[in-house]
Amino acid sequence: MRAQAQLLRDSTRVSADRLLEYSFANDAFLRTDYYYTQGMTLLLVSPALQYSPVNRILGPVPAGSTLHHGIRLHYDGFTPLRIQDPFIRVGDRPYASYIYADLLRVATHPGRRLRLTTALNVGLLGPGAGAKGFQTKFHELLGAPTPRGWDYQVQTDVVLGYEARLEKQLLALGRVAELNGAASASLGTLHTYAAAGTTLRVGWRQPTFEGLGVAGRAARGGRGRVQAYAQAQAEGRLVGYNATLQGGLFNRRNPYVLPASAVRRAVAQGTGTLGLGYAGVRVETALTWVSPEFTGARTHRWNTISIRVAF
Repeated sequence: MRAQAQLLRDSTRVSADRLLEYSFANDAFLRTDYYYTQGMTLLLVSPALQYSPVNRILGPVPAGSTLHHGIRLHYDGFTPLRIQDPFIRVGDRPYASYIYADLLRVATHPGRRLRLTTALNVGLLGPGAGAKGFQTKFHELLGAPTPRGWDYQVQTDVVLGYEARLEKQLLALGRVAELNGAASASLGTLHTYAAAGTTLRVGWRQPTFEGLGVAGRAARGGRGRVQAYAQAQAEGRLVGYNATLQGGLFNRRNPYVLPASAVRRAVAQGTGTLGLGYAGVRVETALTWVSPEFTGARTHRWNTISIRVAF
């Protein structure tokens, strides 16, 4: 039995891929400027992170998987419909922001066309995220209205949680089209939810289950260097808790939050993406739509631009 377990461990390897990705999201380009109004992520993937003690609590992986270890930093800000109002807009979305890190591991099984991503979330909700200063300065540079309600934002609390996402290929047409299904869940002080969705991708791109979208020079080998593709993603989410609407779990001294009864428990989201890449560099632009997240809310859209580089 022990020998069999050792054999399964030995069939799993850590990828030598090293990559860096930055993304910037904002709704200003769509001239909406409310709800999810700004966000950034920074992702680092490196085999050196396999020695992190956090990996011990990220759960088992399918035998024969290729592992990628990473850290992803998140910063996001949220506002009500009118940021010019210097008072609390009762019934509207509260001001909220956070900054936290995902300590993550991606386990991909190419033969089974399967991927399991697990992560520990650690960070901060509230004024310490710096959203008031960031949005004020950004609007100053754009000549946009000054946000005047950040003093009423959701107050300081801890971000601590665990999330998992399972992806599986459903259909494929050679290397030019694929349909993948996904199921995900999060349990934590920031978000608690369960979700399911599908992703359709067409064009020239590294297949999803052969890597993380870009590869270093050694891993690329004789594969095509050019990537050009389009992607459509749809997801449905059942929401248990959303701290950006309801406030943190531990600090209840908030100027204003929404009651649990106002939170929409079923939320739909769709994203369309266009991507271009060459060798170890990939650039994407995406448009995301989300259904109302609370009673009386509108639908919302925003743009995201990202660049991923293998090194």
